[in-house]
Amino acid sequence: MNPIENIFSKSKISHKETKCPNPKIPIIVDTREKQSLIAANLLEKKANINFEKLEIGDYLIGDTIIERKTFSDFISSTLDKRLQEQLINLKKYPKHFLIIEGFYYNYKNQRINIHENAIRGMFLSVALDFQVPIIYTEDEEDTANFLILVAKKYEKPKIEISSRPSKNIKSITEQKQFILEGFPGIGPKTSKQLIKELSSLQEIFAASKEQLRLITSWDESKIENFTQLLHL
Repeated sequence: MNPIENIFSKSKISHKETKCPNPKIPIIVDTREKQSLIAANLLEKKANINFEKLEIGDYLIGDTIIERKTFSDFISSTLDKRLQEQLINLKKYPKHFLIIEGFYYNYKNQRINIHENAIRGMFLSVALDFQVPIIYTEDEEDTANFLILVAKKYEKPKIEISSRPSKNIKSITEQKQFILEGFPGIGPKTSKQLIKELSSLQEIFAASKEQLRLITSWDESKIENFTQLLHL
């Protein structure tokens, strides 16, 4: 089978010169994007790509769906309500994000007759109301590089991420606080009160409901939840 020729390429590059950057995980490109400069850039970079008709988004990599828009398309699709439906559909996939291509953070030079705060509001709506991450890219090549990086991330061993934010713990007391604040309903103030009154974690975990009631400002439900967790 003859290799696909990139008709957009400005130079003739031998297919033997560059290794495929994502040999295991293909970048699925929607068939409507087949003639785009992004597809051309992916081909020139020897990326592993497949063209398929996607019902949602423009690119699919593993379980990550990506919608890509130029800045002008982002504005127009927001105004005519297309973007709202597209963002809702993106969330059908466990991982998703929106690429906005060609936005240089200069609201006044965008040649669009929309107040800059309205544009900011659009970005906030995507991030807060729809909870869809936004990636800003410079041009088609930059977008292609992002897509390749996403595919390469899937080819690396997964890193287990803690569900709790890490912090620089120094003293024994801070370590005790960190452990206690992992329980629902225990914040810095309550953890300090418990450590002050009962000292060790062993004493805190063995405390009676009456002791917890006197030391903390918990109601009965919080005390019950805490003691139940200790015995699960």
